Amino acid sequence: MRLLVPGRSGLPALADLDAAGLFAAYAAPGDPWVRCNMIASLDGAATGPDGRSGSINNAADHVVFDVLRAMSHVVVVGAGTIRAEGYPPLSVADSLLGLRRDLGLPEVLPLVAVSNRGEVPSTLRGCRDGRALVAVPAAAPGLAAARRDLGEDNVLVCGEERVDLAALLMALHERGLRQVLTEGGPTLLAAFLAQGRIDELCFTIAPQVVGGDHPRPVASPGTPAELQLEVLVEQDDTVMGRWLVRR
Repeated sequence: MRLLVPGRSGLPALADLDAAGLFAAYAAPGDPWVRCNMIASLDGAATGPDGRSGSINNAADHVVFDVLRAMSHVVVVGAGTIRAEGYPPLSVADSLLGLRRDLGLPEVLPLVAVSNRGEVPSTLRGCRDGRALVAVPAAAPGLAAARRDLGEDNVLVCGEERVDLAALLMALHERGLRQVLTEGGPTLLAAFLAQGRIDELCFTIAPQVVGGDHPRPVASPGTPAELQLEVLVEQDDTVMGRWLVRR
């Protein structure tokens, strides 16, 4: 992994980065902190021909993908994306656990499914050990079923008719989950931007042209945001960067 733009990392430009170097390059400048991680093809598609982002992922992207998870207290993902991509309960790569512990983070990495209907994705059903949570509004028709499935402590009621992201972040912070990573999908990322609840966009530009009609990383209608480039890295023609949201 080659560092093209070092930002405020203190690392030299064009340095070759191992895992520890990536932890330094992607260190969050604040606490609490909310960042997203998304991928897009060169022509702006968030998914490949099969309708999944997994078909435009590659080995280089997975390196940063794993690092960002390992640096986070919690991962927040829209329930529809969890279903489409087949997310299971999460774990941190064994090779990154030592660096994660050095940041004072626990080994467990909870996954929060955001669902306005309160429907627990099938891959998370029955997971009652705190690795899977669901965020729902009070009016969600599936609220009672979600509580029976995951346990009441693992169901976060945030908002009335739709999930209120400010309330969700507050609930996570009260649990000590302050370094928050969202992996979308596009609708959830648009909501984070619209509600002014995201600090950083981490984007991978995959060296592919997909063509056709595919979703963009931020759903329409999106909210414009002014960004500041912080870090840029490259491997195998894949470019990955950090952009901070200007307040």
